[in-house]
Amino acid sequence: MTPLVFLIIVSAYLLGSISSAVLICRLFSLPDPRQSGSGNPGATNVLRMGNKLAAGLVLIFDILKGMLPVWISYFLSINPFLLGIIGIAACLGHIYPIFFHFQGGKGVATALGAIAPIGWGLSGLMFLTWFSVVLITGYSSLGSLIAALMAPLFTWWIKPEYTMPVSMLSCLIVFRHHENIKRLWDGKENKIWKKFSRNSEEKPQNHD
Repeated sequence: MTPLVFLIIVSAYLLGSISSAVLICRLFSLPDPRQSGSGNPGATNVLRMGNKLAAGLVLIFDILKGMLPVWISYFLSINPFLLGIIGIAACLGHIYPIFFHFQGGKGVATALGAIAPIGWGLSGLMFLTWFSVVLITGYSSLGSLIAALMAPLFTWWIKPEYTMPVSMLSCLIVFRHHENIKRLWDGKENKIWKKFSRNSEEKPQNHD
């Protein structure tokens, strides 16, 4: 591993450690997402707080955290295995951010950003998989899990040389969802639209 690659890996982790959800919630005077809703500092939890603009910004910045270091490395012709390590470093920064007491999110958006430089077709297939599962079942976590599990197959179909690094990212996402897997198995996972409807019902009470 060259000094340049090592520097990029460290930079990817530090960039991933910038919790956009926490910072944007502070900017919009919203509660700390680590202590509200699901406790996950991510775009979905910010959306549950009722601010679509803030949630959209969180999603964009979380994707960019994974995309920028991998994209730069991609154009520097760094080999696929090390690209996977760089993507994982960005996701680990998001999941265990050094700047925010190691209390991070699930890493789905950051992983999607890390995979995007491989090809927009791959990103589109992953998003379509997630959206289809959420539309059918209502479980955002299940959509993320199935998209992560399908990602290596999609990659093998589109650019097989990147199958291994994408598989590494997929394993990390599945591991990060171990609590969601248990709740899904026990039938205790909440459906995404149930949470939204509950929040919309609670809003009028806050204005009384």
